[in-house]
Amino acid sequence: MSQSDAPDRLAAERRDAARFVVMHPLAAAERHPAEFALIRRHQQRLGQWFTQRFGYRLLVAADTARLYKTTTVPRRRPLRTAGTQPRPFRLPEYRALALILAAVVSGPSVVSLRDLVGAVRAAAAEAGVEFGQESPDRRAVVTALRWMIAHGLATELAERVDAFREDEDADALLEMRPDRIAMLPMPTLARSQCVDELFDRSESRRSARAWMRALLLEEPVLYRSDLDDAEWTELRRRLGEETDFFDEMFGLRLEARAEGVMAVDPDGQLTDAGFPLTGTVGHAALLLADALAQHPASPVSREAVTRMVSEFSAEHRQYWSQLGRDAERLAAEALELLADHRLVEFDDHSVVVLPAAARYRVEASHEQASML
Repeated sequence: MSQSDAPDRLAAERRDAARFVVMHPLAAAERHPAEFALIRRHQQRLGQWFTQRFGYRLLVAADTARLYKTTTVPRRRPLRTAGTQPRPFRLPEYRALALILAAVVSGPSVVSLRDLVGAVRAAAAEAGVEFGQESPDRRAVVTALRWMIAHGLATELAERVDAFREDEDADALLEMRPDRIAMLPMPTLARSQCVDELFDRSESRRSARAWMRALLLEEPVLYRSDLDDAEWTELRRRLGEETDFFDEMFGLRLEARAEGVMAVDPDGQLTDAGFPLTGTVGHAALLLADALAQHPASPVSREAVTRMVSEFSAEHRQYWSQLGRDAERLAAEALELLADHRLVEFDDHSVVVLPAAARYRVEASHEQASML
């Protein structure tokens, strides 16, 4: 490699490291050795970038990197289960994960599954949380543990936790990483008494520039209506500088319209949930986005949305799963997917299409870059 290639290689390494740590805010060296080596190699520059530009904090220990995204908390960014087809965590699984983390954060580092479940049930009883021996609770424990294993917070030393789903007497031996578990909580979480307070703290504009950059990075789109007049003017005035920052750190480009700004990844990989998606829900959501984009100025009733999905199902039934026979449920899941990408907003009665949905009109170009 010539000396002239060295700056390009250095820039590419830093960009790769920044992209990885944004996607994996808790990175374990044994699970991602090459990426962790890049983070360690460039931790000083990465730390400066994230702190000065986004208000984040990067902590790099001997075998763990933790990016604390303290500037904003995305409202529709759930944990996703481990495995080949991840899905959002459900409430019982969040509850199980919180109880497990509380039970093991102070040790011991090696624990049997039976002892751990006993500690979880005791903690649940103390907190006044319902958590028993029924199959749904056992499945929630397994889902939470599998997430911890996938993120380097726990290791199966003997047997596997999966058997506990169906067998109350199943056991396994686990090694926990209390040091990594202690890294999980966000500072705003420790200071917040409820969910609303957590969001209020995350949305305090201590640094408007850092806050807006964080929204651009973490949300699918930053709408004009998300900002006040001064913030919008400031963002548009500094758009060239912001574009340079996002390109240098992540290889992203910014697309600006009258309705808002979004960060677009030409590779379509810097996302935890891409869109469009394959499968019944993904196909129904894409068709629904196209149909709703034809009604940009007025709300559409939930009943009308269900009728739309029912018509889609009749047309595509031979390609769709059994879910296509339940138009109401399929419509609800499709709306959740669209809302996750800030393409619609909805409540129990009506749906409002948002400007970014126009990107997915059927007659539009098929060469659409995935949104963050």
